[in-house]
Amino acid sequence: MGERLASAEKEVLVEIVRFTQKNGLKGAEGGWKDFLAQNDKKYGVSVSDPKKRTKDVLLAFLATFSKDFQKYFSKLVRRHAERRAIEQYMNEFSGKISPEQKLVQLTTEHTEYRKNYYFPSYQEGWKIVRIGKLASSMNSGAMLAIDCEMVLCNDGTEAVVRVCVVDNKLEVKLDTLVNPLKAIADYRTNVTGVSKKDLEGVKCPLVDVQKSLKKLLAKGKILAGHSLYRDLYVLKFDYSRVIDTAYIFKYANLPTTASASLNSLCKSVCGYTLREEGKPHDCLKDAEAAMNLVTAKLKDGFNDPIEIAENSVPESDQMTLLAHRIPVYLLSQELLKIFSGNPSIEEKIDSRIRGEFYSTRILFKDIDEADKAFDELDGQETKDSSGRLQKSVLLKRDNGDVAGFFVRKMVYGSRVNNPEVLKKRPQPTDNGEQKKEDVDGDKQKRQRTSKKHGKKAKTVAVE
Repeated sequence: MGERLASAEKEVLVEIVRFTQKNGLKGAEGGWKDFLAQNDKKYGVSVSDPKKRTKDVLLAFLATFSKDFQKYFSKLVRRHAERRAIEQYMNEFSGKISPEQKLVQLTTEHTEYRKNYYFPSYQEGWKIVRIGKLASSMNSGAMLAIDCEMVLCNDGTEAVVRVCVVDNKLEVKLDTLVNPLKAIADYRTNVTGVSKKDLEGVKCPLVDVQKSLKKLLAKGKILAGHSLYRDLYVLKFDYSRVIDTAYIFKYANLPTTASASLNSLCKSVCGYTLREEGKPHDCLKDAEAAMNLVTAKLKDGFNDPIEIAENSVPESDQMTLLAHRIPVYLLSQELLKIFSGNPSIEEKIDSRIRGEFYSTRILFKDIDEADKAFDELDGQETKDSSGRLQKSVLLKRDNGDVAGFFVRKMVYGSRVNNPEVLKKRPQPTDNGEQKKEDVDGDKQKRQRTSKKHGKKAKTVAVE
């Protein structure tokens, strides 16, 4: 086992084990739960949260992987060390950090970052690019924005067919079509704007795009994009100094794990429509839009939650409540006791376990039932950090014990398909006094609405 991996802190090893779980990776003794079942006769898989296992157990599991995988795990450890160094630098020299770097930090702090930005860069064809010298990177505000278009290939994978990159002055640095070098099943022309004819004679392979990107990102430039991890994934390009425009804004009427579309953000933040409904994407305009969003965030802050157009919020989220900070000893099916109607519990909760607590979704048959169930909960109503209504509730168990947790609405305030839900900017009027009255009246509506809703067995220790 590599020295870097063996000397890593436990929390880093926990993240690496979770990475193997997410990607279905298996060592000589199978996956994580297979390993526990074989080597822990006492607890087995009943205590499968890597955080509850000792460092020695985590290392023993990772040691079952091939040397190539262990080299990759060492790279993950180095990536963690880089991230920790960045955090320490920002704490010590906060006054010297560029505003752009603060958006990089805001991106990495998002709840979905670790889920989406841990790439399978151990696979063939991936490029891992380091950010360069720390001090110069932290003080630099040089940025690029990128967007890609992808097609569906016969083998079931996606492949990039167009890449556009612009700088912070919207000057085009790269605009190229890409030959995926394998058979294409669906060009998705109605979305990508790329047809079979467009790719005739195109010879540029992905590896050339990777080389171009590496040159463009020299000296630790920041790379911005909307849901950027999707672009990086098809580009097979592992880069950590990024700004994800889906992560740097707070949304008033979307669940914490959701993000607004690029088009919706442009409407709410920049005040223009990126594309008409049903029209294909324009890769270059999408890259420009991502840069415009970053520029707007840097200029105007947008620290308060913004409301997103109703068609950006899936109806399934409006029919759902989120129960969180639930003690792990409380079985999910017990939660149903406190809800009216006939709800069900989301089955998959493993990815939502965090230490001694977990979260899960309560699913209802329609929006009215979800609203009614929340309104009838007995508990103190508050708001979460993004302004969503939630209640602190208590549940009396059959054994007489009382367990407490939170129940939160997945959308902010009233249901988002209510025609009274406001857009971020009021419609312009000719009369200044009338405009003020409209804004004040809209504010009162929001206030009223908020009040209404809201092999030999090894010794495997357990901490």
